[in-house]
Amino acid sequence: MSWVFFTLGAVVMQTVRNALQSKLSAHVDTVGVTLSRFLFAPPIALIYLIILHTVSPQPLPSFGSSLVEASSASFSLSFIVVVLLASVLQIAATAFMVVLFKQKNFAIGAGLAKSEALVAGVLGMLFFGSYLTLLGWIGIGIGGLAVFVLSSGNKAQGLSLKTLLIGIACGTCFALTSLFVREASHMLAMPFVHSAAWVLLWVLCIQAVGLSSYILVTKPQVFKQIVGRLPHCITISAVSCFGSICWFTAMALQHVALVKTLGQLEVLLTLLLAHYWLKNKVTLQEIVGLLLIALAAVLVMWA
Repeated sequence: MSWVFFTLGAVVMQTVRNALQSKLSAHVDTVGVTLSRFLFAPPIALIYLIILHTVSPQPLPSFGSSLVEASSASFSLSFIVVVLLASVLQIAATAFMVVLFKQKNFAIGAGLAKSEALVAGVLGMLFFGSYLTLLGWIGIGIGGLAVFVLSSGNKAQGLSLKTLLIGIACGTCFALTSLFVREASHMLAMPFVHSAAWVLLWVLCIQAVGLSSYILVTKPQVFKQIVGRLPHCITISAVSCFGSICWFTAMALQHVALVKTLGQLEVLLTLLLAHYWLKNKVTLQEIVGLLLIALAAVLVMWA
């Protein structure tokens, strides 16, 4: 039952990180808030990887071609390309989520981003060879109904077509990130928990260096904003990294479907944070819509 505690830990970490980023977005540019998720995370991921290899030693991966024998782990060109795609897509997804926080209240922004599970079901079937059952299609239908519930009758609260499209784009980028991360993990011939840790370290390093370079060239003033909120940014990076470690560990101990199903408790925790911490008003209609999204995600995960 230890996987349950790791999953609950991941849910708490991810929800708190989203709330912290929502708060930070009032003081720091969108790209700066996005960078806060990755900037100080690589050292934590490296320490985690060292601990893994100390407790359960495995041969260290080498750089090589895709022709390296299957019994050895190698950072092939195809692995690097897939990891790069995952890194860029997660940056885009995080940026879309920050924009969502500015477009609508925190609970709805996080709820719309939950379209990740629905989009992953479709894209997985079309491009990654995943078979979607009738239960999965029912989940997609419920997800569409959830978006309708959230969008109808909310004109007074400013939920526009633009907000919905940003939410769908956010979910799509997160879905593709997950699919590419899984693909990269399967390219390394080592236990899942080790390969996932290597992928995590690669992704975090690419994101931290790439996004920092982009900001240095285009918006160097953002670094001053980050320095002004340094403790806040360090906290976000740490919480984000610990959340990723919890997700990977839980999925190594139990089937992904069970882990992700339990992980839908994040929706309810998001509602509580939105109401009691961020002081957002959450209506009955919004609660129904968010719960429908959670139900749809569960159905797709189980399909």
